[in-house]
Amino acid sequence: MTRPVMADYLRALSSHTGPGPVPLPFAAFADVLGLDGLGLLLAPRGGQAELVQSFGEHTLALEDLQQVQGQGPSLDAARHGALMLLPDVADVSTFATERWPGLPGSIEALGVRAVFSFPLRVGVVALGALTGHRTRPGPMSTAQLTDAFGLAGAIARITLATTPQEELPHTPLLDEPGLHFAEVHQATGMLADQLDTDCDHALIRLRGHAFSHGRPLLDVARDVLARRLRLDDNGDVTP
Repeated sequence: MTRPVMADYLRALSSHTGPGPVPLPFAAFADVLGLDGLGLLLAPRGGQAELVQSFGEHTLALEDLQQVQGQGPSLDAARHGALMLLPDVADVSTFATERWPGLPGSIEALGVRAVFSFPLRVGVVALGALTGHRTRPGPMSTAQLTDAFGLAGAIARITLATTPQEELPHTPLLDEPGLHFAEVHQATGMLADQLDTDCDHALIRLRGHAFSHGRPLLDVARDVLARRLRLDDNGDVTP
């Protein structure tokens, strides 16, 4: 059973009937859950997971890193409905090192020491993930986990109830216009046209350049869109 403070938030979410976005006070949620950051990702029809709302200094960098590497707890939770709890990303004895080679060390380099990803599901329908993090290692308490499960379930039900599946991730849960990684999709399409290839291959090229140069994927995408960066199919960079 969720604690009274979280229960009050969930009742408010469930009873929201007014116009405009469903209010999601992520800063307050993070405080109740004992987290330093929180991100909401939606994955329409099992496709690309989109960060649609976030709180915390390191959240955008954490999600961008997973986009660059094409792997991570947020993506596994969103795509496969898997619960991912990493109380210490620096612990090499956990499954994370084998599951996502190279990622735990990169997460630690961001200043993030613990990551917790909760899938958003209603029955067999996978909708996305709710990912929180801490800048210090340590597990969430039983009470915090219970609250997080309750919050993830409430957001999943609201998402499914307010938006047709084919329109996700453009849902009333958005607190600002557009998606954080919309420019990645635009750059992928532009690069696919330049290389005469499909979008999957173009996205791999974007990720590969970002990874090899230690840059955020969003920054690379913006350079491609502004024609400051052109990636050849053989991996070379041209003016």
